[in-house]
Amino acid sequence: MPEFPNELGLSLSGGGYRAAAFHLGTLNKLEELGILSKVDVLSTISGGSITGAAWCLHKGDYKRFHEEMKTALKEKSVIKAIIFSWIFIRTFLLILSLLTLAIWLTFTSWSQLSYLVFALLIFLLLKYQFKIFNVSKVIERTYNKFFYKGKTLHELNERPLLVIGSSNLHTGRPFSFSRLKMSDSTYAYNYSPPIVFKPEKFPIARAVMASSCVPFIFSPVMIAGDFFDEENDFKRIRPVLVDGGVYDNQGIQKITQEKSSYLCRVIITSDAGGGFIADKRYPNTLALLLRSVNLFMYRIKTAQMTQHVYKNVKGSPIAYFSLDWKLQYCLSGFVKNMTDRLVPDEVISKHGFDAEWLKDPRLHQEKITAHLIQSVKYEEIIKRGLNEDQLKIASKTGTNLRGLSEDRINFLIRHAENLTELQVRLYCPDLI
Repeated sequence: MPEFPNELGLSLSGGGYRAAAFHLGTLNKLEELGILSKVDVLSTISGGSITGAAWCLHKGDYKRFHEEMKTALKEKSVIKAIIFSWIFIRTFLLILSLLTLAIWLTFTSWSQLSYLVFALLIFLLLKYQFKIFNVSKVIERTYNKFFYKGKTLHELNERPLLVIGSSNLHTGRPFSFSRLKMSDSTYAYNYSPPIVFKPEKFPIARAVMASSCVPFIFSPVMIAGDFFDEENDFKRIRPVLVDGGVYDNQGIQKITQEKSSYLCRVIITSDAGGGFIADKRYPNTLALLLRSVNLFMYRIKTAQMTQHVYKNVKGSPIAYFSLDWKLQYCLSGFVKNMTDRLVPDEVISKHGFDAEWLKDPRLHQEKITAHLIQSVKYEEIIKRGLNEDQLKIASKTGTNLRGLSEDRINFLIRHAENLTELQVRLYCPDLI
């Protein structure tokens, strides 16, 4: 068995404002159950990083943070800030001017020059897209204004230790940010001497931007030379950071990886990702690309569930839940996993089952279910659950960075609260 430098780890997945709101429900329920203060490591990705970083900067009580964050997710639109930014307006005017010029030229005696203008536009977009329209800088400034107020990684609370995850296109590995270090295992073990970064003055808003930097849409985040421990190392490597969900959208990798300083014995994973719904509408290349990316992300999710939950029999207790799950299936899912020997013995022993039932759980599923209904307060939790229409509204919430309606926020929070309590009571009963 591996040594565990930390006891309890919590991971918050990606998913834009939808995830940010969903994870508020997770944090709220953990606070209510007296568990939030016990979290040693908080591992976050993308939308989870928005909420996680804000919580790890907060100095007051949880209730005040919760209400402030709800208000921010309702009223503060990052998309609106982008549209009204000078960078967006400048880029729009540039493209519009060149297109207008090209179209005008086609109706003059210099019509052949229109091809040169079109070629110039394409060249500028391909060669200098991220310099002309560096939308990531706008989002970083907006995050800073809305949530982080110019704070740096060093100013994060010591507990829980926040680990913000991104994906490094330079190495094909995760790149993580915390108050203690900025790191990529490739730079630590494959370079001699190892490359070390300085987190002390690195802006939290930039780390969250790197964590939520959606490929194809946002500009990749680079690390300036000021943040290298050795100035010459800036010439040796060039990290190119994009959304952490490209490598690990659940944020679970860092806190389950052996020999990691972030490794935890007990894990809670809040996943705001939706299911993969049948869809036959691919009218163009962009739609096909987005659908392919969704399939890729869903494949990562199912692979991680298999690795960290269903094949974790000899491992640590892990309470995993996802936005698209229905409460009523969680209990039957636990019983099935238990009868299939997919629940760690440590967890089963805490539930106080009759020894005779455990000899062959398949023969005693009804008794096991009845016992759990009482011990995990199943009926109380089910009564608080969303109805079908409310769940549909929550699960179909977009993953963009646009302000959410109060109903959507409340439904996402409530569903997360119920899933959190039920799955923790089932898979991590020792925490209650």
